[in-house]
Amino acid sequence: MANNILNNIDEIKKLDSKSMLGSLELLSAQVEEVLDCAKKLKIPANYKNAKNIVVLGMGGSTLGAHILKSVFFDKLKAPLEIVNGYHVPEYVDKNSFVLVSSYSGTTEEALFAMKEAMKRKAKMAVISSGGDLAKISAAMKIPGLIFTTNNNPCGSPRMGLGYSIVGQMILFAKAGLIKLSPKDIKNIIFVLKKYNTEFGVSNVGKNLAKEMARNLFGRSVWYAGAEHLSGNAHAAANQTNENAKRFAGYFLIPELNHHLLEGMIYPESNKNGLGVVLLESALYDVRIQKRFDVTKKVLDKNEIKYWSYIAQEKDKTSQACELLVFGSYVSYYGALLQGIDPTAIPFVDFFKEQLKK
Repeated sequence: MANNILNNIDEIKKLDSKSMLGSLELLSAQVEEVLDCAKKLKIPANYKNAKNIVVLGMGGSTLGAHILKSVFFDKLKAPLEIVNGYHVPEYVDKNSFVLVSSYSGTTEEALFAMKEAMKRKAKMAVISSGGDLAKISAAMKIPGLIFTTNNNPCGSPRMGLGYSIVGQMILFAKAGLIKLSPKDIKNIIFVLKKYNTEFGVSNVGKNLAKEMARNLFGRSVWYAGAEHLSGNAHAAANQTNENAKRFAGYFLIPELNHHLLEGMIYPESNKNGLGVVLLESALYDVRIQKRFDVTKKVLDKNEIKYWSYIAQEKDKTSQACELLVFGSYVSYYGALLQGIDPTAIPFVDFFKEQLKK
């Protein structure tokens, strides 16, 4: 483990060939950029009457939807389903709001499912940086938030979450499905900047993201979250997979308490090869908070290493933004400790090339 690299910007630049660090540092600027791109976006008034919401997309392009669904779980005016595949549910019809999310605008699954939704006369909208999706949006006069990507130098959708998370919030708000004020956006930008300073490379003092990355080195990772931070657990696992090239997954409390507690005994290598990250919050239901405490006791009994990150912010949206920065940096530092370029995704690229044959 190249432990000292996390404080050495020159060594970091040698590994980070596409400037993922630049994308991380510009997360708040991504929000400002997508906000500017959305100024002229208009959504038909009848979209607010949607009976259900479906978001179509894959991988990093739907991380924003997962976080939005978690944060606004108790405020959404219609049920929301995220579809990671080629087909839409049977219930999709003219009363459905269907958002197609593809950073590149070329995601095969999302584009195919979009055709089905259009045939059903669903209330359509898109969010993308361009590609086929932007062309379809323009040709079919489908409301679209087509954003520029000046603040994501590494080009990876998973590191352009300022665009997708806040972009989708803006779309939902303009559709009348959630409430989002200019003050809310201003606060999101403030929180993202605050924790970029706290977890960024330049902080060589107490840096919880660097500490967590060091703790997790050489281990498979489980992220455990709950309620409004469920989407963050998902995003952190995704980024750990792609950035740190590490096996990672996520589980949610209280569901994991009903099965996963028995799944830690074997293989015995779990004791040395598994690390659990508990995403805790004082905003959780008190019963959920108690479950985290008891879960720790079970982890101790199984001799499984775990570490907690306790959200510091005072509201759900701010905590989600805080955890977004934390999880992003942990995965980034994990790649650096491993001595690998965090942006390169050779096996995903190989897979896509094979599908073209």
